[in-house]
Amino acid sequence: MSGRLRLRICVRGVVQGVGFRPYVYTTAATLGLSGSVRNDSAGALIEVEGDRAQIDEFLIRLHTEPPPLAVIESVDCEVVPAAGATGFTIADTSSSAGGRTLVSPDVAMCAQCAGEQRDPADRRYRHPFVNCTNCGPRFTIIASLPYDRAATTMSDFPMCAECAREYADPTDRRFHAQPVCCPNCGPRLHYRDRAGHTHRGERAMERARRLLRDGGILAVKGIGGYHLACDAANERAVEALRSRKRRGAKPFAVMVADLATAGLIADVDGAAQRVLCGPQRPIVLLPRLARAPVAAAVAPHNPDLGVLMAYTPLHTLLFGLPGDEPGPRVLVMTSGNLGGEPICFADDDAVDRLAGLADGWLMHDRAILVPCDDSVVRVMDGTELPIRRSRGYAPLPVALPISVPATLATGGDLKNSFAVAEGKYAWLSQHIGDMDDLATLTAFGSSVKHQCALTGVQPQVLVADAHPGYRSAEWARRNADNRPVRLVQHHHAHIAAVMAEHGLDGSEPVLGIAFDGTGYGPDGAVWGGEVLLADYKGFQRLAYLKYVPLPGGEVSVQRPYRMALAHLWAAGVPWDDDLPPVRACPEAERRLLAAQLTSGLHCVSTSSMGRLFDAVSALIGVRQVIAYEAQAAIELEGLSRDADGGTTTYGFAVHTDTMPAVIDPAPVLRDIVADFRRGVAAAVIGARFHRAVAELIARAATAEPMARTVALSGGVMQNCLLLRLTLQALRSSGLEVLTHRRVPPNDGGIGLGQLLVGNSQ
Repeated sequence: MSGRLRLRICVRGVVQGVGFRPYVYTTAATLGLSGSVRNDSAGALIEVEGDRAQIDEFLIRLHTEPPPLAVIESVDCEVVPAAGATGFTIADTSSSAGGRTLVSPDVAMCAQCAGEQRDPADRRYRHPFVNCTNCGPRFTIIASLPYDRAATTMSDFPMCAECAREYADPTDRRFHAQPVCCPNCGPRLHYRDRAGHTHRGERAMERARRLLRDGGILAVKGIGGYHLACDAANERAVEALRSRKRRGAKPFAVMVADLATAGLIADVDGAAQRVLCGPQRPIVLLPRLARAPVAAAVAPHNPDLGVLMAYTPLHTLLFGLPGDEPGPRVLVMTSGNLGGEPICFADDDAVDRLAGLADGWLMHDRAILVPCDDSVVRVMDGTELPIRRSRGYAPLPVALPISVPATLATGGDLKNSFAVAEGKYAWLSQHIGDMDDLATLTAFGSSVKHQCALTGVQPQVLVADAHPGYRSAEWARRNADNRPVRLVQHHHAHIAAVMAEHGLDGSEPVLGIAFDGTGYGPDGAVWGGEVLLADYKGFQRLAYLKYVPLPGGEVSVQRPYRMALAHLWAAGVPWDDDLPPVRACPEAERRLLAAQLTSGLHCVSTSSMGRLFDAVSALIGVRQVIAYEAQAAIELEGLSRDADGGTTTYGFAVHTDTMPAVIDPAPVLRDIVADFRRGVAAAVIGARFHRAVAELIARAATAEPMARTVALSGGVMQNCLLLRLTLQALRSSGLEVLTHRRVPPNDGGIGLGQLLVGNSQ
């Protein structure tokens, strides 16, 4: 091509607050093009004029060399009359309608900013809030779009002359970096002790490090809320934090300053390194090293550690720079709240609610508009498996395979994350939490309002879980305002979520394996061991784990020995005193339990695979009572992952004389009891059980001729040992296997599935 041309280019995606305009400016200037670039409600509007060959090169670079944090979703071009102008400008933000901007998540401090913070000659040396267009807070400080400083909590901090110069210079790394600041223009750091005495600046950080060294518990204001921190090597400090937070035995995450320290406490392979050091900086669940310098109370009875790299400049200073009296090498870093409550993010609220938990507060005066907890991932075979999708990932959208009207899906009641969607985009919220607390419900409502404001989605349809008692569904009904509320079966939503994540349009059904702890079934039972033939419009239940009584409901979830006894009763295996769950159950409770199981009084039927994992864990003496969700299954997996099950196999019976088929675990349970009595190690029994479940899935998948694709979802699919064995078992089947990679397999991902199912009814 040759000759002069002028193009108007509309770029949609994550292009605000990520250095996109200066990138366009320098690229155009390098190629000798004239024109302009500005933000608008659709993303970014560019006009370029010049030689056709140079414009072609500009478009190529736009697609192949965007800034690190930019996400280019679409580029639309229109030829417009040439203006004959010279030079390239960055224009004021436009408020023109006709599109939707995608907001960048909060991201970790970049290497360049980290270098400035450590450089005594740099004016941002030791600055707790150093950031640039490639890093720093975004989602949690934005009130509205377009993304300009006046629409963020940085509007309270007028820029000094130096920062203003950088902000206005298209060639500077901080050009239009809305959170730009320096020690001269804020924000300001201060430390508050229990008596209300305050210390500011460097003195604040010194007091915070001293408190941690002395075994105290520090409340730290991060990007998306407060953390509670203590010395991870100090057993007494960790126990105190566990007691004050009412944490039970649930593992704490730990933060380290660098990869070298991470390698002292956990097995960090190359894939884990990439995730640990990426811009998202999630908590990564990694195998714990035997001699890790970490207190046993950090993750009791758990072979893994949740490891988190310092991701803000303030966190880096907590560990100390060269010349500082250092803080601890490894810090417990857990959300600033009591168990079950939402994370604290407002200063007054943190001082009030954390008064009984913290010995001191490290605070600053940059407000957080919306709370956002840390994300959690596992790394399996080099690929991320999300466990909690929040900071660093939210609110990046998930592309939908089919277009939907403006919709809000309220998710579930555990690990809640809602979703809004319109057209072919869905935005999953940050992690909200369990919907069993008034404060969490309030946080849910606030987050819905904020998400709708940022995305521009005004929902005309609401979708919720079909469970009649779910608070998330009740919220949808209460806030419907005459809009339709569509209900979706829990496990159908699980399968639809993994289908949507992989871009399936629903024109062909998949064989869905939905294994989890609980979900309301249309027959009133508690489902959770489901084999479904599903598309977005509906599902057929092909098979399910045989119903067993769930005596007393929630009490049997908290006491796996009760589930073990229920499964033994259903399998016709006597409650002999040599079995661990029989010994764990007090005699009076055992008599009552036997009466309940016989009469059916206060018993609901369940097909839950999660409860079967609990039962097996109790049956072989791993865990009889839990202190947090899925503890029994988690400890069973950890014990089993390195064991050799040998050639012995356990096999489920599948009764196909009815439809749906019934998967009977009785033969597996009898074999487990026999192995236990022969003295086979619990780890070996656990490995054999995991393999039996994987082989069951492969058997179910190959028995269904109508499905060429298998979709695996549900909380049980967070189990990497089971998932790996299942993929191995399916590998030779010729079937396509879909697993979660962008949204969690647990209830934190069902909002995505609800969107698709609710709009296909």
